[in-house]
Amino acid sequence: MTTQNSRSDSTRSAAIVGAGQTGVTAALGLLDAGFDVTVYSDRDQRSLRDDVPATGTALIFGEAQAAEAALGLTSYADTAPLHSGLTVKIAGPDRSELIEFDGAFDDYSGIAVDTRLKADDRLTAFQERGGRFVVEAVTPEKLDTIAAAHDLTLVATGRSGLSDLFAVDTQRTVYDAPQRTLLTVTVSGLGYDESVFAHRSSEGGARSGFSILGDQGEGWWGPYLHKDAGPTWAFLGWARPGSDWEKRFAAADSAESAHRIVTDLYRDYLDWDLPEVQATKVLAEDPHSWLKGAVRPVFRAGLGHTASGHPVASLGDTSVAYDPIAGQGAQSGLIQAQRLVAAAAAHEGPFDDAWITARYEEFLAARAEAGAKVTRLFLSDPELGDIGNQFFASAAVDPRFASALVGLLHRPQPFLDVTTPEDANAFVTAATGEDAATLLSRFQPAGRFARSEYPAPAVTS
Repeated sequence: MTTQNSRSDSTRSAAIVGAGQTGVTAALGLLDAGFDVTVYSDRDQRSLRDDVPATGTALIFGEAQAAEAALGLTSYADTAPLHSGLTVKIAGPDRSELIEFDGAFDDYSGIAVDTRLKADDRLTAFQERGGRFVVEAVTPEKLDTIAAAHDLTLVATGRSGLSDLFAVDTQRTVYDAPQRTLLTVTVSGLGYDESVFAHRSSEGGARSGFSILGDQGEGWWGPYLHKDAGPTWAFLGWARPGSDWEKRFAAADSAESAHRIVTDLYRDYLDWDLPEVQATKVLAEDPHSWLKGAVRPVFRAGLGHTASGHPVASLGDTSVAYDPIAGQGAQSGLIQAQRLVAAAAAHEGPFDDAWITARYEEFLAARAEAGAKVTRLFLSDPELGDIGNQFFASAAVDPRFASALVGLLHRPQPFLDVTTPEDANAFVTAATGEDAATLLSRFQPAGRFARSEYPAPAVTS
């Protein structure tokens, strides 16, 4: 099935395989830049919106929002609940409550929007402006035909299928397996005023909340814009291999069971947030409001070739797959798409191997490598253990550093140069204006976290 309105008279053509958030963003950008663009998907538009789960919370910050703005696209700041910061609580394997801090986002906000909503809105605009949407499964053989017929071909099919055309970058890929098992569920029942998660921050429901339990994993709650229910909340959990949490996550088989597992998890392990969790409700209107799985963080080549030797470029998760713990996947894909569109619009020659490779290397240096390193920091990678200990303890002492630390989720580039404890000290000092050792000397374990006093929901008989 092919859907299109009036076509442009452009002499340059582009094909995008994959109609997720990143692929459709690139397609719309290239169309507006004067390209004749075709998007290929194995699902029709209604199915893309209503028959699949969202691929994570897609929380984005200032740089990714700026990439959308550069393409003339909305980030939904006028309709989505905004994140003004991130609160963090860290407990040890023995359940000792060690570290807590409240990191404000300086001069930017976080926005988490259902990827199905963004992709659907952008696909509609794409077709209204003359883009062609083809519903067809694209095999490697079909891709060969597509690439032969277009000047530029982008593959944005995620971590499976055509991703095998792009070799794994073994130098940049650190892990040989997923580091966490994931469970996510979107819920209603909470607002965003100061009474929600008030024990974590005076900003209440304007903050997202992250809890780390040393031997089990991590849990995150944040404001979210759902495609149908509108302003809601999303939970995203990470379970360490072999943990009790991993066993619990594996049992999820529906939105209801996922919600029940999360509620029990907070009752048994993270009780400081339990009242808010108990107030949440499953979204009855969306049976796909939950997801479980695992992601191996992987770098792939930016350049691939079809059977006949036609060059194709990877995009989004097909290029770099991140564990979502630091929120880099959606941001990275949007930034990569905007950079590719801008470069393609300015380019007058062929989109050959050299051009694709050069643009990809620029993207890696500008964003992806830093995003992957910050992800490793939040995954408690042992190689970054000493640095992580310094950073999280410093954040508990000084709100200025708490803001600098959570700011790495927005702009991870400054962390690339932090490779030793001495570098970490210099980073802390630069952010706070205080000697890092002096600051750390004031650190004291939290002792016991404040517990929520949010009103418990009424029990009906």
